[in-house]
Amino acid sequence: MTWVAAVARLRARREPGVLVTVATVRGHAPRRAGAKLVVGRTETWGSIGGGNIEAVAIDRARELNGTADAEPELMEFALNDKVTSRHGVQCCGGAVTVLLEPLPVVQAVAVFGVGHVGLELARILARHEVDLHLIDTRPDMLTAERLSVLADAVAQIEVHHTPLLPEAVLTELPPGTHVLIMTHDHAEDAALCDAALRTAGLGSIGLIGSAAKWARFRQRLAAEGGHDAATIDRIKTPIGMTGITGKEPATIAVSVAAALLQTFEQDRDGSAPNTLAAAASLPLVPVTVVGRR
Repeated sequence: MTWVAAVARLRARREPGVLVTVATVRGHAPRRAGAKLVVGRTETWGSIGGGNIEAVAIDRARELNGTADAEPELMEFALNDKVTSRHGVQCCGGAVTVLLEPLPVVQAVAVFGVGHVGLELARILARHEVDLHLIDTRPDMLTAERLSVLADAVAQIEVHHTPLLPEAVLTELPPGTHVLIMTHDHAEDAALCDAALRTAGLGSIGLIGSAAKWARFRQRLAAEGGHDAATIDRIKTPIGMTGITGKEPATIAVSVAAALLQTFEQDRDGSAPNTLAAAASLPLVPVTVVGRR
């Protein structure tokens, strides 16, 4: 497996790793500059030459895998018999510098509803290193022409057209995915809220809408959905940054994206639970259903 494929495998598994590269070589060494090794929690792919160099690099990479906000670092090795080595002696006669680059687990976001606000939000999130899932029941919202504005995305984007049961996508999302519910249909929003609360392993859950909409949803989630108050409180609404009250789709999208980035920071440092609470909202008409009739 190539190192590129190994990195992709770690990303798909949502497993942290470290990319180890021979940065410089002076004199004789087992591998040339540019040789790469990918280190996961329990597996490795590739080689930087074996022996003490590789074993020490793997040990350090595994330490970095368990470190929050690990930074790239360099390790230097002198390859002679006068150097005390943890894993045996390498007497090639040269010297090697190795670069270790942590590969953290990227954040995942699912946007249910790619209408005016959803598309603007996708345009912002697509410029970040995230796994971005876009879900809509309407095929015209997901055409190649409409989504062409995401062509230069940094994010890895997966589009889901789910004409009947968009909530089924929830069980397919990676662990820890942050969910944003902003569809065109209040019944669809309600069904998604109910299903999200029943889906284990999600990150934050945010719902766009007014206080009146949420009051109706909350009542039905308790009465018909059977959810207790603490479970219902997992849903944060309205979403966005406090103090940004504009109603334009792009303004709402910026507000929601900013709050989501704060949530990412909280995830990294563990300083607070996932939240998307804020004051930006849309004037939406309330509904009185939890599931579809």
